[in-house]
Amino acid sequence: MKKLNAGLVLLLCAAGASAQMFKWTDAKGVVHFSDKPPQGNVAKLERKATPGGAEGVQLPYALAETARKSPVVLYTGLPCSPCDQGRALLQQRGIPFTEKTVSSNDDQQNLSEAGGSTQVPLLLVGGAKRVGFEAGGWNAALTAAAYPARGSLPAGYKNPPAEPAAPVARPLARDVAPELAPVAPPSRPVPPPDAPPGFKF
Repeated sequence: MKKLNAGLVLLLCAAGASAQMFKWTDAKGVVHFSDKPPQGNVAKLERKATPGGAEGVQLPYALAETARKSPVVLYTGLPCSPCDQGRALLQQRGIPFTEKTVSSNDDQQNLSEAGGSTQVPLLLVGGAKRVGFEAGGWNAALTAAAYPARGSLPAGYKNPPAEPAAPVARPLARDVAPELAPVAPPSRPVPPPDAPPGFKF
């Protein structure tokens, strides 16, 4: 019976490992973390995929540990041939990664903060940064982070879909003007019957 319970616990832990994590700041400035998206208005929302892929397929343990310790993030733009080459290298090598697209000024700002440059592609492997595409440098950074040289992604694994580099902020309730019904001008009170002629309030 104990083996069954231990197996059940491991199964439940593995199922939870593939969930997405949401981080948001509420209207009062309090930061929250949850596996469910926030309800109502939030000031800033970030969605992070844990090493389980977009379809919830689990990574092998060693690869999941490497992805946890040294997550791979690829910043790309359009059109960008070096970005396409970098994405292809990651896919051919079987690297789980998150892609962030750069198309707005806010995206450019986040790219600059992440890599110290506004050039794409930018590859982040844990704390290592590679600006521009150079296959030898990218492979060296991945190998130094203990990623396997050959793909070990399970069948059916898909990386999360690309998202903008700058998280999309939802408007706060105080920033959205409520729709108001037209207001009639205030009516003047009727003067008392004993008021002098021409008296107005």
